[in-house]
Amino acid sequence: MRPMLNIAIRAARKAGRVLLRYYGHAESLRIDEKQRNDFVSEVDRQSEATIIQVLREKFPDHAILAEESGAQGGGDYQWIIDPLDGTTNYLHGFPQFSISIALTHKGRLEVGLVYDPLREELFTALQGRGAHLNDRRLRVTQRLALDGALLGTGFPYRDHRHLKAYLGMFEALIQDTAGIRRPGSAALDFAYVAAGRLDGFWELGLAPWDFAAGALLVQEAGGVVTDLAGGRRHLQTGNVVAGGLKVQRALLERIRPFLSDALRA
Repeated sequence: MRPMLNIAIRAARKAGRVLLRYYGHAESLRIDEKQRNDFVSEVDRQSEATIIQVLREKFPDHAILAEESGAQGGGDYQWIIDPLDGTTNYLHGFPQFSISIALTHKGRLEVGLVYDPLREELFTALQGRGAHLNDRRLRVTQRLALDGALLGTGFPYRDHRHLKAYLGMFEALIQDTAGIRRPGSAALDFAYVAAGRLDGFWELGLAPWDFAAGALLVQEAGGVVTDLAGGRRHLQTGNVVAGGLKVQRALLERIRPFLSDALRA
């Protein structure tokens, strides 16, 4: 899988140059609203086209699932692409956004990459071979409880059906932790859990491209990723809890009282 990761890195760096070229010039961009509070710009589309072009040159038979252009092709291999995770941040000049690329083989995550072009931070993971930030091996924190933990999250901004439950989780968690951060790029949040910058993370309603690569990063850094009920359907449900073993278990326990049947499914 290493050659495939190398191509993904090439694609991410090339797309990163597209993002940096337009960063800080949102007034000159065409911006469309896909749905309430969910925006796409011509930069998202250019970045995605750049990534797909690089991947297609080497792997023309691989399937693709991309945020803006959807599903393409079929087969055992599928690339999962978010060309700009944190579009709202990007358009406001808020310096927290990333590119996320994952590869699955027969449904199993094999390659994960999250790239922060502003900071030149490249987070990568290969199934069974660990996770790295540039050339440094990553490990999740070994914190034993929520006390003193720094958590990441994402506020529901598109679908508010479970907002009351989410706010209950937030209130229950903020009381005993060192704080909760909401930077606005789920892919980077997962990367930060893998790097030990965050002890844990939870969010509702994510899409696969938001966190497929990040999930592999956390797992290969020694962490645990599940759905809200502790199962393995997080990529299907988009409801996810991640962290080191002890913190992740504590997160599951703390949010359990707020789970409806819909959130347990």
